[in-house]
Amino acid sequence: MVDWSSPEEIARNADAFGKFMHVLLGLYIWEWFTSLDFDWQYITGKKSFRWPLTFYFLNRYCLLFALIGIAIALNVKTEINCQGLYTFNQCFGNAAIGLASINLSLRTIAVWSQAWYIVVPLVAVILGHWSLLLHGILLKAAWIPGQGCVITETNSTLLAATFIYTMSFDFVVLTLTAWKLFQPNSGRSKLVELIFSDGLIYFLIAFLGNLVATIFMLLNLNPVMSIIANVPSAIASTIVALRVVRRLSRFTSAGVERFATTTQNSTLAFRSQGSRAPKLASSRVNGCKTNDGDQRPIYSQMETFDSPADKYDYDAAGNRVKADTYDPEAQEISNEFKRPPY
Repeated sequence: MVDWSSPEEIARNADAFGKFMHVLLGLYIWEWFTSLDFDWQYITGKKSFRWPLTFYFLNRYCLLFALIGIAIALNVKTEINCQGLYTFNQCFGNAAIGLASINLSLRTIAVWSQAWYIVVPLVAVILGHWSLLLHGILLKAAWIPGQGCVITETNSTLLAATFIYTMSFDFVVLTLTAWKLFQPNSGRSKLVELIFSDGLIYFLIAFLGNLVATIFMLLNLNPVMSIIANVPSAIASTIVALRVVRRLSRFTSAGVERFATTTQNSTLAFRSQGSRAPKLASSRVNGCKTNDGDQRPIYSQMETFDSPADKYDYDAAGNRVKADTYDPEAQEISNEFKRPPY
C-alpha cells in the first residue's frame, strides 16, 4: 500500500504536479490565443461593451495570471517569498472559479428571460459562494533548498467545503437550465436551440470538474494530492463558461431573437384602391419564433406609406401616369402589372 505521507511519495507527487501544471498552462494559452479575436473586437470598439462582459474578461485573465504565477513557482531557481506567490495564485485562482460560476449563471438567467424569482436566488447563492472563496489563506508554502517553492500545508476542510458549494451551485444552474429547456410550453426559440446544440455539456463538464476536485480534497492523501485537481477543475469551468459567454454574445448580437427567421412572419402587402397609388405595409416581428399553438404575444411594427393627394394610375409597363391622361380601354392590364416595380 502506498504511504502517501512519506517524503519520497510527496516528492514524486510534487514532480507530477509540476509537469501536470505545465500541460494545463499550455492548454489554457492555446484556448486563450484561439479566442483572442473576440477580445479584440471589443478592444477596438467593433462591438459595444455590455456590463455582463466584465465577468467574462475578469474570469479569462484572472485564471491566466494564476497559471502564470503557478509556472513561476514551479520554475524559480532563486529563493523568493513562496507564501506571497502562492497567496497571489490562490486569490486569482479562486476568483476564476467564482467568476466561472457567475458566467454560467448568466446563461441560465438568459434562458429564464431574467425572471426575478430566478435572478434573486442566484444572486444570493453567488454572494455565499464568494464569502467562501475570499475566506482566507487555505494553503502554506515555503522555500526548500534544492526543491524550490513547496506546498507544506493545506486547509483541506475549508477547501472541500468551497468546492462542494461550487459543485452544488453548478448543479443548481444545470438543473434550472435543463428544467426550462425541457418544459413543453417553453417554445423552440433560437436561444433554446442554441443551448440544446450544446447539449448542456458545458454545464456538465463544470460540474464534473468540481466533483473530481472535491473527491481529492476529501481523501486528503497529502498536501500535494489534496489540491492536484483544483487547477484542472478551475480551467475546465473557466473554458466552458467563457465559451458559453462567447456563443451567447454572438447569438444576441446577431439578433435572431428579435426577428423571426421565417418568411411567413414578414409580409409585404400592396393595396390598390380605385385610382389611388398602392399602399405599402411591412410587418416586422419583434418576438421570438413560436411553435404552433403557442399563445405568447408577438408584437409587430407597421410602417405605412401613403401616396400624395394626386390620383395616379399605372400603365402595362408599371409607369405612373395621371389618371386623366390614362385610357383604361387602350390596353388590357393584368393584375401583376398594376403594382409599381420595387
